[in-house]
Order: sequence, then C-alpha cells, then structure tokens
Amino acid sequence: MTELLFIKVNIERWKKFEAVLVRPSQISPDELAGLYSQVTDDLAYARTFYKNSQTEKYLNDLAIKSHGLLYKNKKENWQRIFTFWQYELPLVIYQSRKNIFYALAIFVLAVAIGVISASTDDTFVRIILGDRYVNTTIANIERGDPMAIYKSQPKSSMFVGISLNNVKVALMAFALGALTAAGAGYVLFFNGIMLGSFQYFFYSYGVFYESVLSIWIHGTLEIWAIIVSGAAGFMVGSSFMFPGSFSRVYSFRKGALLGLKLVIGVVPVFIFAALLEGYVTRLTDMPDWSRFGIILASLAYIIWYFYIYPIKINQLLHGKQ
Repeated sequence: MTELLFIKVNIERWKKFEAVLVRPSQISPDELAGLYSQVTDDLAYARTFYKNSQTEKYLNDLAIKSHGLLYKNKKENWQRIFTFWQYELPLVIYQSRKNIFYALAIFVLAVAIGVISASTDDTFVRIILGDRYVNTTIANIERGDPMAIYKSQPKSSMFVGISLNNVKVALMAFALGALTAAGAGYVLFFNGIMLGSFQYFFYSYGVFYESVLSIWIHGTLEIWAIIVSGAAGFMVGSSFMFPGSFSRVYSFRKGALLGLKLVIGVVPVFIFAALLEGYVTRLTDMPDWSRFGIILASLAYIIWYFYIYPIKINQLLHGKQ
C-alpha cells in the first residue's frame, strides 16, 4: 500500500498509543504490551517499504519510548515473560485460528484413515507401530495388563526421553512448514494415522476402554500440541507461498515469527504431557474417575486457553470483530 494509505489506516491507533505513553498508569500491562507489539510490527513494515521516511522515524521514536516503559527495570523484564503467556501467545493463537482448524481437520481425517486401514488390513498396524511393539503389547494383554509397556522404563528417564521426542516433533513440524506447508501436513498426517491404527489395535483386542483411560491421560495434551505445532508449520509455509500485498520476504519473516511463538507456546504443554506419561499413565490401578478427571481437566485447559481466552484478549485489544 502507499505510505499515505498506511498512515491513514493506522494513525488513530498511533495517537492512542501516544496518549497512553503520557499516562501509562491508566492502561494495564497486557494492553501496553499489545500496543507495543503492534507498533513494532508497523515499524518493521515501514522499514521495509518506506525506508528513511518520516513515518519510519516517527514509529521508531514511538517504539523507543514504549520500550522504555516495558523494560525499565528487571522486575518488568520478568513481567515480560508472564506477558508473553498472558497476552502475546493468546493473540497469536487467535490470529492462527484458521491454521489450527485446518491442522485439526487434517489430523482427524488421518485418524479416520488409520482406523479404516487397520480394520481392513491385519498387517497395517504392524507396519505403522512395528512388530516389536505389537508383539509386546499382545503379550501384555494376554497377561491382563495391556498398559504394561508404560511401566517398562524408569519414570525419570521415560519423562526426559518423551519430552525430547515431543519437542523434536514440534520443531520438525515447524521446520518442514518453513520449506513447504505440505511438510507440516505430512507430520500431522503421519501422527494421525498412527493414532488411528493404535486405538483400533486396542479396540480389536477388547481393551479399548482401558486404553482410552490410560493413554489419553497424557495423549490429550500431547496430541493437541502436535496439532498446534502443525498449525505453526502451516503459518510459516503459507506466509511464503501466499504473501498477499506484502513482499515475500517480509511476509515470510512475519509468518516465521508468529509460527515460532506458537511452537514455543506448546513446548510446556509437551513437557507436561511427558510428565503425565512418565509418572501417571503407568498408574493403571487408579480409580476410573480420577483418570477420567485428568482427561477432562486437560480438555478444559485446551478449550479455555486455545479458544475462549484468545477471543477475550482479542476483544480487549481490538474490540469485537
């Protein structure tokens, strides 16, 4: 867009920010951080398209002043960490809602394909999960302890190993998305097929109920984090493929930053899921209500933090859309 149009579209928000900087006590830290994030985005755009212009200088001054308010002491630097989870990440989630929906749709489709494939071909599960896992689990089922495989390793080493593997999956989805959005789709599709065939395997041996109560203690958060990681890959890939009115370099840089924030945001989710898998999933003698309660609590967290709360944050900063 032209510089005049850029100014016309954003001038009211900049004036609002100027007024806030005069009396920062009248605005919450979350709102201040949100306005600062928007101004720095505008500054990056101005530096790309209107280099050395008065607009760039004005936005640079505005960013410097706001930066001083946000980071004037160490206490506020620590507060900045909390601001990321309270404001920045929820807003990124809101901006990524379409990508998250597409990632979820692909994953659900892949799960269905995995179930159908496993139900029509007895060898499919072995191809996906491997003979060793299948044989071990069948033996465990015959001994009356179908989830015994989750008890086969020490808790701490299992937690560390699963955490590292989960984070690797997230980074892979993001990195493949940077090459092409189809790369992130592959990660989602493969994991979805694995889950579908995995669950059908337990269903075919009559232990579906027990598998759900055990596996989904950690799987609820783990699977959702994989879906969000796939959405991060979609975001960075599509930003390069479909830059819109922006330059391809600028669009890619912005998409990569937003996608990286999403990946960073789900790393704690992956780690907590690994904690549950290493220490809780193995407790198969827990009452059903307690295991079901953990699953419901995980679902409640996902619905609140990844759907309800981002909407509220967006309304707080931008008004209803």
